[in-house]
Amino acid sequence: MMANVDWWLIGEATIDTLLMTGFSLLFTVLIGLPVGVLLFLTSPGQAVDNRAVYQTVAFIVNVLRSVPFLILLIVMIPFSRLVVGTALGVQGSIPPLVASAAPFFARLVENVLRELDPGVSEACRAMGATSRQTVLWALLPEATTGILAAVVVTAITLVGYSAMSGVIGGGGLGDLAVRYGYQRYQGDVMAVTVVILVIMVQVFQVFGDRWVAKLNRK
Repeated sequence: MMANVDWWLIGEATIDTLLMTGFSLLFTVLIGLPVGVLLFLTSPGQAVDNRAVYQTVAFIVNVLRSVPFLILLIVMIPFSRLVVGTALGVQGSIPPLVASAAPFFARLVENVLRELDPGVSEACRAMGATSRQTVLWALLPEATTGILAAVVVTAITLVGYSAMSGVIGGGGLGDLAVRYGYQRYQGDVMAVTVVILVIMVQVFQVFGDRWVAKLNRK
C-alpha cells in the first residue's frame, strides 16, 4: 500500500540523488573536458600530435571506462575515505561517480571535436594562432552544442550510477530502494523510487534537448 511510504524519506532521498548527480556532473565536466581536448589535440594528425601522450591518456580513460561501476564503487572505498573522509552517503559516492563518468565524458568531447570541420583548425593555424587560442576561440565555441548534448547524456548516466551507489550505502534513491524496497520487501517503496528516477531522467532529457535546440537555432 502506498500509505506505508514515508514521503519525507522519499523527498530527502530525491534531494540526495540530485546533489550527487549535480556535484558529480560539475567535477566530471571540469575533469573530462580538458582530458577530451587533450585526447583530440594529441591524436594523430592534429595540432599537437603526440603518440606517447595520446596512448597513455587513452589507456587510462579506457581502463576506467571498462571497469563496471559497482566494482569501481568497492575498489575506490579507500580513496573516497582519503579524499572526502567517508565512503558512505552523498559525499562518499561522488569520487567513484566522477571516476566513472569523467572518462566517458572525455571520449564524448573528443568525438564532438573530431566531427568539426578541419578547416576551422587550419584557418586558425594559418593566422598564427597557438593551440590554446585555437581551442578556446574556435574549437570549443564551434563545438558548444555538441558538448552540451554530451553533458546531458552524462547527467542521465550519472542518475543511473547514483542509484547503483545505494548498494554500498551511497545514499539517495538507490540506497532507499535497497534498504526498504529490497531488504524489507517493501514493493511500494521500490516502485516509487523507480518512478522518480524515470521522471528525473525524462526531465533532464527534455530540458537538455530544448537547450541544445535553442543553441542550434542561434
